[in-house]
Amino acid sequence: MKIGIEAASFFVPTLYLEIKDLAEKRGIEPAKLEKGLGLKKMAFPDVHEDAATFAAEALLKLIKDYNINPKEISRIYLGTESAVDAAKPTATYAMQMVEGALANEFGERSFKNCDVVDMTFACVGAVDALHNCLDFVRANPGKKAVVIASDYAKYELASTGEYTQGGGAVAVLISDNPTLLEIENQFGVATDSVFDFFKPRRPTTKNLIQGLPETFADKVEIFTDEPVFEGQYSNQCYQDRIREAYAHYQEESGKVKPYENWRFLIFHLPYAFHGKRLFTEIFGIENGMNTATSDDIKAIAQTEEYKNLVAEKIEITQRASSEIGNLYTASIFMALLSALQVSYTNGEDLAGKEVGFLAYGSGSKSKVFAGKIGDNWKSVVEKWNLFEELNTRKSIDFDTYEKLHRKQLDQSVNPDWKGFGLVKIEKESPVLVGARYYEKR
Repeated sequence: MKIGIEAASFFVPTLYLEIKDLAEKRGIEPAKLEKGLGLKKMAFPDVHEDAATFAAEALLKLIKDYNINPKEISRIYLGTESAVDAAKPTATYAMQMVEGALANEFGERSFKNCDVVDMTFACVGAVDALHNCLDFVRANPGKKAVVIASDYAKYELASTGEYTQGGGAVAVLISDNPTLLEIENQFGVATDSVFDFFKPRRPTTKNLIQGLPETFADKVEIFTDEPVFEGQYSNQCYQDRIREAYAHYQEESGKVKPYENWRFLIFHLPYAFHGKRLFTEIFGIENGMNTATSDDIKAIAQTEEYKNLVAEKIEITQRASSEIGNLYTASIFMALLSALQVSYTNGEDLAGKEVGFLAYGSGSKSKVFAGKIGDNWKSVVEKWNLFEELNTRKSIDFDTYEKLHRKQLDQSVNPDWKGFGLVKIEKESPVLVGARYYEKR
């Protein structure tokens, strides 16, 4: 029985900042970011947008573009590290928004019998959701599941992570009719508990925060979207876990040099050029090259053999990332969409070709797996118009960007926004304080 992705859709925020504008304001040579890291634009959420609205937009687009009956969806599993609540799943907000949008056609509560949950493991959380839903459909032929990857990558102003920010969502339909991509049932996994990137609760005293009720404890904990991270260490953890997971995948699948048979290498991309930098060690190991030191690994990247691999198997997977920035859980899925969209536009026939995925989430875990592109993949991709959609976004200036980042704006930058948006956070009712309310325009 074949299991995999039947259909896919995406959503990217309506606003973006030019990376060169950020570079100039931060005293960074623009070429360092544009040519060194592959960064061009940074997608940024408007006041009314968050991970819940991103997820709802991608889910509704998936349902409408592919004429899916929501009552036939048994699961909606959301991978995110940008949850809007620490208990109530962000997926429930997305589900509720989409139910409202579909009520006239399918009646109230069309997801009433749907299993809905969030899954969190930094940037690999949505791959975990995918893995889980593949197993679910394999055990329940005929059932359908939706996996959504939705995130907003936010770093402190003027930090070394600031220029990698971005956001958006990708939704995929999992079924036993994998029109787009059949995914094999062999996963290489590598896990280690490290502190390369995390979002802790940070303790402080109550008297430092104005307006807290007297009933609160004297010591409280603050949570922010901005992570604690060490860039170089995180890069090393990514490289270590990918190497280990790739080796485990070889053991599980019995394949020798599997990357040679992969038409594309699909990576989690914290920045566009990250994947091609990370694969050098595996490439060297597979080809008997010296990988004893970091200088040896850097030398591999300069070989003609490796440059040819990047040009053939990686380059077009990173194009969307250059226009969007880091999407955390959604970045690996967007890399797939990028490759398939470019291939579709160029008229390449990918039917039957293998694709390899190299996923990573800080904390840290990697999963390596592969899939085969379906015979009718073009019928799915023809709905996307990925790069045309990215060209419809609105550019913002640096001052507006900083105000959005600091949450200093009460009104949306784009007053004519369409789609789903956050319109109210309850402040008065003691039994509803903090409840988030959304509407669709």
